[in-house]
Amino acid sequence: MASIDICICTFRRTFLEKTLQSIAALTTGGHSIRVIIADNDHEPSAWALVDEMREQLPFAITYVHAPAANICIARNACLDHADANFVAFVDDDETVAPGWLEALVDKAEASQAAAVLGPVHAVYGPDAPRWMVDGDFHSTLPVFVGGIIRTGYTCNVLIRWSPPYKALRFDLALGQSGGEDTAFFYQLTALGGTIAYAPDALVEEPVPSERASMDWLVRRRLRFGQTHGMLQAGSRAKALAVVGAKIGYCGALTALTTFSPVMRRKNWLRAVLHLGVAGGILGVRQATHYGQTLPR
Repeated sequence: MASIDICICTFRRTFLEKTLQSIAALTTGGHSIRVIIADNDHEPSAWALVDEMREQLPFAITYVHAPAANICIARNACLDHADANFVAFVDDDETVAPGWLEALVDKAEASQAAAVLGPVHAVYGPDAPRWMVDGDFHSTLPVFVGGIIRTGYTCNVLIRWSPPYKALRFDLALGQSGGEDTAFFYQLTALGGTIAYAPDALVEEPVPSERASMDWLVRRRLRFGQTHGMLQAGSRAKALAVVGAKIGYCGALTALTTFSPVMRRKNWLRAVLHLGVAGGILGVRQATHYGQTLPR
């Protein structure tokens, strides 16, 4: 049986209560589970909620105040307090299925992978645009390149918490712009770690109205691309030539699919992703997305 620390970083989000309620309903498979919550607010604003939830959870909770408004500070605080065989990350605006953790651990043990990703299924509100629901633009799945997952995300993941991966930390320089998870998993694979996928390790994430727009998707995809571009090695001129061709190809596909509400937008977002890659290669500074005093 394994020990697992479930890590949740939070910043002024009351949905955390629903996240913890879903964790309370987990099937454990005999594994030893602890929950680590890192509060990234300037003040320990999540403390009262976490303290209130202790009686509802069958697992121990460790609360860490990790200010301020830099997600990497919170993520690293979780890792600094972790002492289990595995570390799992889930976001404070998500809920997990009862068999979520068992599915991740089973895949990790069967594959001996350094990390295991699960799917994040978006839950759309009644006011979400039809094209967004039909194309499912907000769900998160791993990206396979040549049959291999080269990088990952922290909204649904299990990490083998043993050397050499135990020395990894998130880059504080990316803690407000985003892309810190992409960079982290590139480091993990550079150390020789493999990333597996557990399709049954289901997490759900409601899509708030402020994210149900093409503008939000464009900003997010641009940032993803910038992170990938920033992390690319080798000849900058060669990389720019390749990404330029990809931008042109996706732009042409966008034009060819003009009359498809879903495919037109998907192709345009692919073009935006590659535009972001070009910006990252050229060193364009990323915008601040995290830690803003907006409704959460």
